[in-house]
Amino acid sequence: MNTPVRRLATIAALMFLALMVAATSVQFVQAPSLNADGRNVRTIYREFGQDRGPIIVAGESIASSTPVDTSYRYQRSYAVPHLYAHSTGYFAAALSSMTGMERAANEVLGGTADSLVVQRLQDLITGRQPQGGSVELTLDPAAQQAAWDALGDARGAVVALDTRTGAILAMVSKPSFDPNALAVHSAEEAQEAQEAYDALLADPTDPLVNRAIAGDLYAPGSSFKVVVAAAAIEQQGLEADSPVPSPAQLQLPLSTQVVNNPGGIACTAEDTAPLRYTMEQSCNTTFAQLGMDLGAEAIAEQAEAFGFGQPLQIPLDVTASRYPEEADAARTAMSALGQVDVRVTPLQMAMVSQAIANGGEQMRPYLVATERNADLEVVSTTEPTVLRESVSPETADVLTELMTSVVENGTGRAAQLPGIAVAGKTGTAQSGSDAPPHAWFTSFAPADDPRVAVAVVVENGGIEGDIASGGTTAAPIARQVLAALLAD
Repeated sequence: MNTPVRRLATIAALMFLALMVAATSVQFVQAPSLNADGRNVRTIYREFGQDRGPIIVAGESIASSTPVDTSYRYQRSYAVPHLYAHSTGYFAAALSSMTGMERAANEVLGGTADSLVVQRLQDLITGRQPQGGSVELTLDPAAQQAAWDALGDARGAVVALDTRTGAILAMVSKPSFDPNALAVHSAEEAQEAQEAYDALLADPTDPLVNRAIAGDLYAPGSSFKVVVAAAAIEQQGLEADSPVPSPAQLQLPLSTQVVNNPGGIACTAEDTAPLRYTMEQSCNTTFAQLGMDLGAEAIAEQAEAFGFGQPLQIPLDVTASRYPEEADAARTAMSALGQVDVRVTPLQMAMVSQAIANGGEQMRPYLVATERNADLEVVSTTEPTVLRESVSPETADVLTELMTSVVENGTGRAAQLPGIAVAGKTGTAQSGSDAPPHAWFTSFAPADDPRVAVAVVVENGGIEGDIASGGTTAAPIARQVLAALLAD
């Protein structure tokens, strides 16, 4: 071979090699980043043009896809939009975004999950149109509706758990929104969807925020006294009728602040009272003193044992509740009352009650019951899992006795159910110098054979405003949800 031909052949070989390297780089090395690029129209059409599987509650689809004559081919719609909006989230082609279970279970709903590989192979062989799988949620429609109705026009949230498994039976956050207004993709409706989304973002009531598991979180007020009582029982061996300090007022050390009891009156005529009575009457001075006696570290450890500060997915992301680990005596006293820097989600307070109801074992909360392929074959089932031991069985028994007394004889009377013993704890949390308090109630029932736990928060007292309290505002809501869950 002469020199010019050899050179030409070498150049051609190098060109072919460069072409192979470039193609390999684009198809394999750069593929993930190219697929993730928001400017990639093919990726957008593939993601939002899939025959997406339904989200199901009690056998009924609450989110589903129907064929339409647009570039995306399928329209996502929500059957009971406001009631389940914070669970389903939205799947919005016009916004190129998704939230809630639409995002958390996207691989299953979109048909790309590893668990659906057999289905994809079958579709490839048979030529069948690829379809997504379905996701069945744990929510109970009756409990969900009861929580929605009971909250009325108030801002706040309700969470209900199966005490034995951790399954989430109700999760309501208000105000809510209509995901149908966002789940559009025609050119004519896209601008309307963007305007609807912008309006939701600008709304000062934050309707897009799932208050049950996220957002700015809330001070728990006296509902946190359950955690303090748990620490005192574990650390000091207290029983339900053990005497504890109960002064009329408590001057905090190195501070000008004085702790008073609800209404500014003494809980008892004596300086001590049974722990049971101080829980029934939610005596602030008692728990402030217990907090200082225990110390911030001991309370922080007990809060952590209930799940504070721990990452959690249900599979929606849950914002971790928090308790300040370092504080002086005065701040520790106020933190023991669920104030200062203590912040929680309603799910966290439901988990506290669930752990007590379950003999001290805290179960992992979960929202997905089963996942199925397009042929309705089960490909995944959530198995109940123990997260941790929050308290000993003996401590759980004492706490159950205390919380049952709160509903029978104390501030939680409004949660009573005929023929069913309810255990609970009220809370009224200051939310700012000029704002009405948040009203709380955390509970479980039946107290003697627990099945369900319910936590309620009514933001800034709802329609009752400044006169709101956990006992008068939140407890009646919990009662209605408990009644719906225990009706059978």
